[in-house]
Amino acid sequence: MAYENILVAQNGHIQTITINRPNQLNALNKQTISELHAALNAANEDAGTGVVILTGSGEKSFVAGADIKEFADFSIEQGRLLAAEGQQLLFSFIENMTTPVIAAVNGFALGGGLELAMASHLRIASNNAKLGLPEVSLGVIPGYGGTQRLAQLVGRGKANEMIFTAGMITADDALAWGLVNHVCAPEELLDLANKLAGKILNNSATAIASAIRAVNALYEKGGQAGFDTEVDEFGKCFGTADFKEGTGAFMEKRKPNFRG
Repeated sequence: MAYENILVAQNGHIQTITINRPNQLNALNKQTISELHAALNAANEDAGTGVVILTGSGEKSFVAGADIKEFADFSIEQGRLLAAEGQQLLFSFIENMTTPVIAAVNGFALGGGLELAMASHLRIASNNAKLGLPEVSLGVIPGYGGTQRLAQLVGRGKANEMIFTAGMITADDALAWGLVNHVCAPEELLDLANKLAGKILNNSATAIASAIRAVNALYEKGGQAGFDTEVDEFGKCFGTADFKEGTGAFMEKRKPNFRG
């Protein structure tokens, strides 16, 4: 499939998807969201792709927010629909993918850009990155899951501060707050993303998919339902070829050859 606003590159079992609107600081518009959904859906269904890396083109920005001119004159109902469709098509879709997604945050990750990173399973950032949810400065709130995922990641108090002040935080603050997993120099960002992807690829894809479902269950269902999902997914692992290979390799003192 041909894309106008994203670039897709495959290197072995790692796929890198780059948001490519540098003149707009890679801002998300409807077309870009649609293209990202199509590419991510294809990657999730492709047995040859084990990890996806999301990043932005250029050195200034991962994604500097949504394309405001697309919705500046929307009605209440159009606003609701914009958020609902965006969450379903991209942000919740990423969170529930069984193929792990790593957000490699280069530069600004603001508004929808930070929401895109937070929907990903892992986040790494260059040390020049700036992260924030500035929506209240426009008279609106984050609408692509930002109020929910930010509070889950950094706690209610820090989430409220970031949202209420519309301020940006540094990559080092994001690391200290648990918003990102790692920080590195800009020139090392994609190398680090690929290194993490390589470590993930050493393990069972079916088990990782089960782990994603179990972790997500805590935030989707809460409490005992999360533990129940873990028990269910744990049991399902026993019926997989990867479980037989992993345990067999352990007992035979060799490296497993997972098929996924």
